[in-house]
Order: sequence, then structure tokens, then C-alpha cells
Amino acid sequence: MQTQYGSDIRPGGYWFPSRCQPEQRIAIIICYRNREQHFKILLDNLHPFLQQQQLDYTIFVVNQHGQELFNRGALFNIGFIEAKKYYPFTCFIFHDVDLLPEDTRNIYTCADQPRHMSVAMDKFDYKLVYSTFFGGVTAFKTDDFLGTNGYSNVYWGWGGEDDDMYSRVVHKLKKPITRYPIEIARYKMIRSNEHISAPANPHRFKILRSQYDFKLDGINTIQYRLLGVTFYKLFTLVNVTLSQETYEQIRIRLQMKKRTRKR
Repeated sequence: MQTQYGSDIRPGGYWFPSRCQPEQRIAIIICYRNREQHFKILLDNLHPFLQQQQLDYTIFVVNQHGQELFNRGALFNIGFIEAKKYYPFTCFIFHDVDLLPEDTRNIYTCADQPRHMSVAMDKFDYKLVYSTFFGGVTAFKTDDFLGTNGYSNVYWGWGGEDDDMYSRVVHKLKKPITRYPIEIARYKMIRSNEHISAPANPHRFKILRSQYDFKLDGINTIQYRLLGVTFYKLFTLVNVTLSQETYEQIRIRLQMKKRTRKR
């Protein structure tokens, strides 16, 4: 895999063009657990894709260890925090491990508004799933991500964190999202018979409807144990464990019964 495009990649998955100076320094954050096949395919496609766009980028992979349910939002927050320890990145792109961009006009940079990158997926016949859909691949300038307080940490299992983040952008950051045209923002989903999806979070709709105060959960409340950081040739691996909260603990911490719709 490295022989195709890795000769000039620096340790940790860092690459920059030699003939120009990009305006943004980009961190690609990928959350991961037991998805080795998907991850290898993504790397094999993403590095040449980003290099063709002449971007200054580093790829970070956050790997969740332990038996707790997968927590995508928490892992993205951890990736943001850990990446900032190594460089003051100006743009963060949060990327699902099983999505491959198809069109190089889908530029992996950040705009003045948070950008939904994966507008049209082959899984959904290259159509936007619903108007407020904000999942798959998203891009934030650093200050905008901080302005949302990051992703929620309370969505254990599948579902909820993307819709929660959309609400954070609109109601807390008070910005609209932006998208490339549907004919450009196209993605192919990597399919595998070996992968078993995380169970759906049965409480996700209760949490979403509660209109809790976003200051009570996010980057400012993330707790994790850092097992180590390894700088491989093609990516930086961040290994972590998380402690799972019960729904009752979440309900109390977010003051869900006490909040109104006011943000």
C-alpha cells in the first residue's frame, strides 16, 4: 500500500505539497474499532485523493478498546483534542471509516460554515437522506468546532450524534451548514460481511428531544483513558478506552427533565 503513494509521507500520516503553500492545515479524524478491512481500503483511497488536491494534512485514527458500546461522537472529540496536542490545525474533517469520496472536486477543506461533505452516498441512491442529515463526513474550522462544544458524548451505540451535532451547529453556533452540489459530494460505502454494526441506541430520540443545554456535554466533559499514541507511516493511531454511562446517569447529568427548549 505504501509503495503507491507513501514514499514522501512523513511519520504519522503527514503530507504536504512541495510546490505550493496551502492555506489550511488539515486534520482528518477517523474513529475505529474492528474495521481493519474498511480502514485499509480507506487509506488506500484517501491518501492519493488528498494529495491530488495538494492539501497539507495529517490522518489521525482513534481506536476504541474495551467492551463498552462504540461511541462515535466521543471518539471524534478525542481525536480533536489529541490532534491539537501536536499542531494547531485550522481545519478538522471527521470521517467515517467506510466512506470513499468519488470526485476530486469534493475539496477536503473547511469553509466559513461547517460543511457536510458526504451529501450523496451510493447506499441511498446518491440522494440526501433528509434535509438536516449531517452524518458520514463533516468539516469544521477549529473555532467553529469549539463553538459547538464538539460532539455529544452520550450516544452509546448507533445513531443520534449526527442529528445532535446538526442542532449544535444551528442553535449553539448559530450558523447554517454548507454542502457541495449533490453531483460532486458523492461517496461509495465499503461493504463487508464481516462487520457487525453497533446496536441502535434505544434512548437517542429521548435525548434529542430533550433539548438539553449543550454546555453540559461535549469537549468540556469528555473523559477517557489514553492508552498510547503510535506514529505509523500512513497514520497516527490514538488508542483509548471509555467508561460507559447508564441512561439514568446521562438523564441526570444533562438535567433532561428540567430543561426547556431555550438553549
